[in-house]
Amino acid sequence: MRIITLNVNGLRSAAGKGLFDWLPRQEADVICVQELKAQQCDINGVICPAGYSSYFHCAEKKGYSGVGLYTRHPPDQIIEGTGIPEIDMEGRFLRADFGNLTIISIYLPSGSSGEHRQAAKFFFMEHFFPLLQSLAECGREVLLCGDWNIAHKEIDLKNWRSNQKNSGFLPEERAWLSVVFDELKLVDVFRKINLEPDQYTWWSNRGQAWAKNVGWRIDYQIATPGLADTVSGVSIYKAERFSDHAPLTIDYDFTL
Repeated sequence: MRIITLNVNGLRSAAGKGLFDWLPRQEADVICVQELKAQQCDINGVICPAGYSSYFHCAEKKGYSGVGLYTRHPPDQIIEGTGIPEIDMEGRFLRADFGNLTIISIYLPSGSSGEHRQAAKFFFMEHFFPLLQSLAECGREVLLCGDWNIAHKEIDLKNWRSNQKNSGFLPEERAWLSVVFDELKLVDVFRKINLEPDQYTWWSNRGQAWAKNVGWRIDYQIATPGLADTVSGVSIYKAERFSDHAPLTIDYDFTL
């Protein structure tokens, strides 16, 4: 089973940069996308990979947020949203169930644009945690794919010293993610395989961040332990650039 996650930073923009030429060649079973920056009426005109069905949870605000799933396998059910209105109005959670497997495309808020957005991020973290806990304990295999907007450890961003007071690497954010891993026992699947430094999935458009690989690893596939134990390969694709994020591809020895 091959799963790809990518923050597209505008689905129509990524399409214009060749994303839908690249995706069919990857033979992924499920593709999770975030930051659609589009409404359903806009997405209907965007290419969907041949052989896939598409599902989206769009933000109420135009040109903002939104998550989606492309799947080659018909899901048993699709669930849009968390049931928390303040979160769901921004289109940040889309769940698909396949037998005993749940795959979720998720997009946590960024707090970098100001205190009000950092407050929204903390609200999300606080109110989403009980749902995370229930997912971890539900007895299903669960995979949460997306942009969590938190670099967990110092190895996960280039300039960690100068970012300790910045959103995305705040002590409170990192501690929250540690609880997700250490207490809920969910697994950062990429780090189960790859412990190397300089493995990033997002680069600022400022300066020469991309060229110099001054990045952050904020895109994750986070799984229940049973599913994580089946991981057989991980990769971050950087040969082409569809967004300010890179696609994260993970293979599992698991039949969907």
